[in-house]
Amino acid sequence: MPDYMFQLESRLSPEQRAAMVRIQELAAESEANLYLVGGAVRDVVSGMSIRDLDFTVEGNPSRIIHELEKGGAKVTRHDESQRSAELVLSGDVDASIAAAREDIYARPGAKPETRFSTVMEDLRRRDFSINAIAISLNPNSRGLLLDPTNGLADLERHEIRALSIHSFTNQPVRLLRALRYEARMGFKMETRTRDWFNLALERELQNTISSDDAGSEFRQVAREEKPAAVLKAWEANKLLGVVNTTLEKRHPDYEAINRIFRVREDMVSNGLRPRLFAPVTAAILGRLKDTERKSVLGRMGFPSSELRAVQELEQEALKIVKLLTGPKTASPRDAYAFLEKAPLNLLAYILAESNNGKAVGKIRTYFSKWKPIRQALPGVAAELEALGMERGAKFDKVVEDFFQLQLLGRARKPEDHAKILRKLGGIKEQPKKVEEKKKPEKGKKKGETPGKPEAAATGPTTPPKIQPHRMAQGKAAPAPKAKPAAKKK
Repeated sequence: MPDYMFQLESRLSPEQRAAMVRIQELAAESEANLYLVGGAVRDVVSGMSIRDLDFTVEGNPSRIIHELEKGGAKVTRHDESQRSAELVLSGDVDASIAAAREDIYARPGAKPETRFSTVMEDLRRRDFSINAIAISLNPNSRGLLLDPTNGLADLERHEIRALSIHSFTNQPVRLLRALRYEARMGFKMETRTRDWFNLALERELQNTISSDDAGSEFRQVAREEKPAAVLKAWEANKLLGVVNTTLEKRHPDYEAINRIFRVREDMVSNGLRPRLFAPVTAAILGRLKDTERKSVLGRMGFPSSELRAVQELEQEALKIVKLLTGPKTASPRDAYAFLEKAPLNLLAYILAESNNGKAVGKIRTYFSKWKPIRQALPGVAAELEALGMERGAKFDKVVEDFFQLQLLGRARKPEDHAKILRKLGGIKEQPKKVEEKKKPEKGKKKGETPGKPEAAATGPTTPPKIQPHRMAQGKAAPAPKAKPAAKKK
């Protein structure tokens, strides 16, 4: 049996892992059962990147949401009637927390009655089987996979399967969502689901999609890795007008979308995780006039913070360009300090859209040269420590001064590091040990053989060791001579 908990923890980013641990702690304090559900589980099993964390709680999650908000989380949406919230947690982690519930429809297409229930009933009410999977985060069943609708099999078949014949009737926005999943994951609708999809279009159920639901799907597209593919699928099925008729008439600016995503790829290759909702939204609406853009955004039902970010994007980007071309960022040191604090989404927008070569050049240098140098400073600190300097305020200053030299193009060669660090830290180089040279022996007279040095005048002498005499084979050793007998007196 696969170890889904191991798969999950190994695929989460450090920030996502920390967020999940904190929510588990709060759920345990509230004595509430907690589950990771929906897209996060689907992405873990299918091997895709985990974009956000969706949690379901059996009970009321209000206390958990409140504690997260006290800890610095930003609540972007909060629906008290549904007991659900969308948040941005520490480390820019997108998450949602909702109470387990079931939707009761008096008739297909009617407004549902909500009843709070168990996680299994919550999974069965969902749109597609691939989203009706959960992993338990509770101490007694941690890592247990819940799959009441056999969504794992559909993931293996790369199919999107609706859970009810009334799925599109009850919630017509699922027409947009099914196409979004097809474009994102490269899946196809299961045969019956495609038939239900086509039947819903024939009945023109797409015209009953509310502006809030359409705006919610548009927000998701702006967070997709392939927004152009989703928008083209909507256009091909004549559903873009459901989102906005003006956008359908003018068409999305696909060239602008491609530009911003080329920048995104460069950032990701440098280890960055930019949040590009505002630049991507601006790119999609790039063909619209200013008044048309404002009208479209006003009808999308965006949260005020997201709406403001899109509307002020160009103005804020121009401020950064002006500062990067002015005297305040003339030196590499000042330019780096400024760019280190600048929002990544604005820098990405400038790289994609600005014609100011000086500003663009500094931003590219920041990502390609200055930031990698900064990331390599732990190695420099290890070198300084090896030279004998103890960590402290002076130690940190030496490392920072060394970094500033590197920004100026100096101290780049590894063989120069030790010398420069000694100079910055006032570390004296240890003197080298000088080996004593042996005096040459005095020349001997011609014909004189070198002998051993005479023994000291005092002290006992050791007699030389007598080597045994070896005789040739076949010859007997001579008998020892007898001693003469003593004369008798």
